[in-house]
Amino acid sequence: MSKNVDYSVFKRVLKYAKPYQVGFYVTAILSIVLAVVAIVRPVLIQITIDDYIKGMDSEGLFTMTVILICVLVADSILQYFYTLLGNLLGQNVIKDVRSEVYHKVINFKLKQFDTTPIGRLITRTVSDIETIAEMFTGGILVIIADLLKIFAVLGYMFYTNWALTLITLIPLPILLFATYIFKTVIKKAYQQVVEQVSQLNTFVQEHITGMSIVQIFNREKVEMDAFSEINKKHRAAHIKTVWAYSIFFPVVEILSASSLAFLVWYGLGEVAQKQASAGEIFAFVLFIYMLYRPIRQLADRFNTIQRGIASMERVFNVLDTKSTIENSGTIKTENLEGNIEFKNVWFAYNDENWVLKDVSFKINKGECLALVGATGAGKSSIINLLGRYYEINKGKIFIDGININDFELENLRQFMSIVLQDVFLFSDTIHNNITLYSETITKEQVIDASTKIGAHEFIEKLPSGYDYDVKERGAMLSVGQRQLISFIRAYVHQPNILILDEATSSIDSESEELIKHATNILTEDRTSIIVAHRLSTIKNADKILVIDKGRIVEEGSHNDLIKVDGYYKKLYDYQFKDKTETQYN
Repeated sequence: MSKNVDYSVFKRVLKYAKPYQVGFYVTAILSIVLAVVAIVRPVLIQITIDDYIKGMDSEGLFTMTVILICVLVADSILQYFYTLLGNLLGQNVIKDVRSEVYHKVINFKLKQFDTTPIGRLITRTVSDIETIAEMFTGGILVIIADLLKIFAVLGYMFYTNWALTLITLIPLPILLFATYIFKTVIKKAYQQVVEQVSQLNTFVQEHITGMSIVQIFNREKVEMDAFSEINKKHRAAHIKTVWAYSIFFPVVEILSASSLAFLVWYGLGEVAQKQASAGEIFAFVLFIYMLYRPIRQLADRFNTIQRGIASMERVFNVLDTKSTIENSGTIKTENLEGNIEFKNVWFAYNDENWVLKDVSFKINKGECLALVGATGAGKSSIINLLGRYYEINKGKIFIDGININDFELENLRQFMSIVLQDVFLFSDTIHNNITLYSETITKEQVIDASTKIGAHEFIEKLPSGYDYDVKERGAMLSVGQRQLISFIRAYVHQPNILILDEATSSIDSESEELIKHATNILTEDRTSIIVAHRLSTIKNADKILVIDKGRIVEEGSHNDLIKVDGYYKKLYDYQFKDKTETQYN
């Protein structure tokens, strides 16, 4: 990263602290007070040695001891509030940043998730933002405090004995040079660490999610080898940081000891010549430790800021990604009739590799439209476009005669429900998976919907009934049960437009009968679009569109299309033949 990029990102990060500027300024003021208090103790010790220990003044020694204890207590109290306010600031900032990032992510176009590894987004939303918190709590504010302490200590040392100060600072240029080298090396090392953490998160998230495939195909050893390779790179990146610290810290200790040696060598001569007191020498010993410790830590503090800026730059890349559906529509309606029209619609996921080519059709209110075709023909793309989960390239889509782009996006989607082939259930109760925490849906409505769909009986038999935790992705339920839950979820939201995307393709025959019943309940008196491989589920559709390579090749009712020796007839005969052969075998 260039310095210009660092500075611009740094300025943008600081904007997140603006709502908490009072806490920021109070913490900054506390850092100034702490810098002053830091030099008070060595000064008091110097006075104690020179005026009371040397003079055998026990009463004065007791008084100075009490004062030192009071200063120590005050320093501890100030340090407590400084640490507390600094961490509160950092946590408030990352709360706001994380909320902004998550809001951005949940509003991405689905296309963004097609091309971005989920593990990378998790890293941006969790790990990277934690690093930003460290930038505030262990970076900016601590650097301010350390620099103030260094200047305060140096100022007092020069004021007390400039010659002695210059002698003790002889190793300082070497320390500054070593600090610069360390900062450069550790910055590169931490950049590699962050990158490897992202790679590790992405790999682990993806492969744990797909663990069933790994085990089914006996790929445990192969996956373990791949993981080990990534893990080695992660370890190697961390070892570089360990190597840098293991060299830098001993160098600092050597230079610190050198300063003490120069102090003892020159200071004893000063004391002998009565140019310095014993208390001064003792105070300078403390000052040397107070100098070298923050200087040693400054390199680490600056790298904390660098790590924070590097993480924030990656977070800003997410925030600046222009991949949200433009919500410029202003029309809000209380109700949709459900009249749908696609007019010369062209769509491609990438460039001009057209998935849909000049598609036009109409559905009237309350009608059921079925989409049939081979995998990849463009069926699912049609339903994705209707809710504006993807944007069309050319053409127009109308609902009730209004271009869908003119609807306010949330208002448009609230009238639609989609039942997907791959049902996703959250690690939560059945009730919450149905309502999705909607406050307008009551428990009675959920039970009524379940009864009508035909799922109430099996839910009641589960431990805890509707409060049964289905675990991650609904692992505690069968495929058919998960599908029924998704039907109930669609039903309780009372959509005006219902979409079933191959909802019966992955279930057994017994579950299929339940799904057919649920489909009849769901599609009653509402506009419906059904994407289906099993043609037995769409015989009663008002209209069937046969899609082939992105184009509508046939259109009509089941009876109409059976009479035509075309794509639909061949597909129907093929499925019917399979069933007949199965019965006779």
